[in-house]
This record gives sequence, C-alpha cells and structure tokens, in this order.
Amino acid sequence: MMIGVDLAKNVFQLHAASVTGHLQFRKKLSREMFRRFMAEQAPAVVVMEACGSAHYWAREIIRLGHEVKLIAPHYVKPFVKRQKNDAADAEAIVIAAQRPEMRFVEPKSAEQQSKAILFRSRERLVHQRTELINALRAYLYEYGHVVPQGIRQLNRIEDVLNAPNSDLPDLMREECRDLLEQIAEKTTRINAQTGKIKALAAEADRARRLQTIPGVGPLTALAVEAFAPPMESFRCGRDFAAWLGLVPRQFSSGGKERLGGVSKAGQTDIRRLLIIGAMSRLNWMGRKSIAEGSWLAQMMMRKPRMLVAIALANKMARTIWAMLIKQEDYRVPAVATAA
Repeated sequence: MMIGVDLAKNVFQLHAASVTGHLQFRKKLSREMFRRFMAEQAPAVVVMEACGSAHYWAREIIRLGHEVKLIAPHYVKPFVKRQKNDAADAEAIVIAAQRPEMRFVEPKSAEQQSKAILFRSRERLVHQRTELINALRAYLYEYGHVVPQGIRQLNRIEDVLNAPNSDLPDLMREECRDLLEQIAEKTTRINAQTGKIKALAAEADRARRLQTIPGVGPLTALAVEAFAPPMESFRCGRDFAAWLGLVPRQFSSGGKERLGGVSKAGQTDIRRLLIIGAMSRLNWMGRKSIAEGSWLAQMMMRKPRMLVAIALANKMARTIWAMLIKQEDYRVPAVATAA
C-alpha cells in the first residue's frame, strides 16, 4: 500500500491507495494523531512532497518501520485534478509516486540539515553585509562620491568620512559610521561561521577528500556534504553534473539538437561554488601555466573564458562523483604526449 501525505503545520491530509491505484482510505489528522496513526499502521510506502519539515517527518516515519519517498513539489503539480486543496494534493502525491519514471529526493539526515543551516546562515550574513555596503555607497553617491563595488573599498569610504575638509554634513557622517559599525559586526560573525565550516570540513573524511581537488575549498566541500544526496543515487558523474544544472538547456525537436546556456535547474549553492572555484583556478593558473596539449589548453584556445570555467566546473563535478564513489583522493590526470 502507498500512503500520500500532504504535510502542514497542524493538520495532515492522507490518501492511501493500493498498488493498482484503488483508493483505500482518506484521512485528515492532527499532528499527534498522525504520529500515532503511522505507529499503528502496517509497514507501507509513505510519500510526501520535499517541503518544509519533510526530512524531519521522513526520519520519524522510517523509525516506525515504513519506507519513505520524497518528491519535488513541481513534479506533483501536474497530477492535481482541477481544484487545489489538501485532499487533491495528497491524491496527486500518490499518483505521481506510482509513475515508474518518477525521480525522488533522498531524505537528509539530522547532521546534513545542521550543516545546511550553518552554510545558509553564513550566506545570509554575507547578503546582509552586502546590502549594508551598497546602502553606504548609495548614501555617498547622493553627495557626489562614487565608490566602486566590493568590501575592499571600505578603507576608501572611511577616508572620505574622516577627511578634515569633507563636505559631508555631520549627521550624514554619523549615519555612515553607524553603517560601518554594523558592517564590522557582520564581518566578525561571518569570520566565526567560516571558522566553523573549516573545522567541520577538516573533521569529515569526505570533505577532506574533496579538498584535494584544485578549486575546491572548505565551503564547497561542506556544501556537497550538506546538500548533495548519496553519490550512489547517480548512475554516473554526468548525471551528478546534470543534477547541479551544469549542462546545456535543450531546445531539441524533430531530430535537431539545439543547446543553450547552462540549465541552472539543480542545486544552486554547489553549482555557484564550483563555477567560482573553476574561475579562481583559471585565474591562478594563467594561460602560460596550463599544460600544452591538455583538455584545458585546447578549450582555452577555442572558447571564451567564462564558458571554459563552466566546462571546468562540470568536469570538477564529475570528478567529485568519481572520487566519492571510489573512495579515492584526487589524482592529477596525465597529459597525453604526441608520439
């Protein structure tokens, strides 16, 4: 039997169907009643949307002896019949899960969720600091002072505010100094979060192994630990790269292949960090230090730099998959030499 559950804060809607799709029961249960009902229910396949609290309930239901499957919400939406309500959603979840080609989301462990929260907390602080810096730049621009983007320009801003012959009003300078204090406080908290991430990346064997890849640092390693499902769920490294959105979008029809830019359909954090790592790797290596005849050298000769970085990020993603599957550290690929 398969039980579809439409999760909510207080009231859960259940829809149970047999293997052949025949309705078994429909129920609306409170939070505590749902927990007791699932404890008394015979082992079944429980299907939920991968939304807020889904991973928590997946762990709880697995402890009760059931098999749990999570589906991305956008895969469920096409199966909702006419009116949108909790009962229709629960039914659509079951219908979607019974499709043999359906893709499921791997439930996360409590440790994975904790690492994801740490990662997102740091990202939120970085965004808040960027917002404060941009506000400070906008205030100065109102008085004719143009400051380039970037946190490295804070010293320049302080010089403008502290200049003895400054034309800025005292009230304006007070507000700007208050923003500088807030930026400094955010920077202190960001550095503390970064220290935690580096410590966690040094402790975990998988994260340590990933950091042997050129262009992969503690942030990228922790992001893979926190957001990526087990590598065994992918058939090959190409599937993992496609899951990250590092493959071209397809507009193919009638046997003609039309490829566009990267799909950006996958996990945003890992994809962004891999592209940043690939760009830094290209900037650090430079065109002269790239081995002649290598794949990277050939790409640099024919393609724009950003396109090469995305291709390199794709290659890094496939390398991550291979290393984690084989439980090996990174090995520098041999360069083919002409006979």
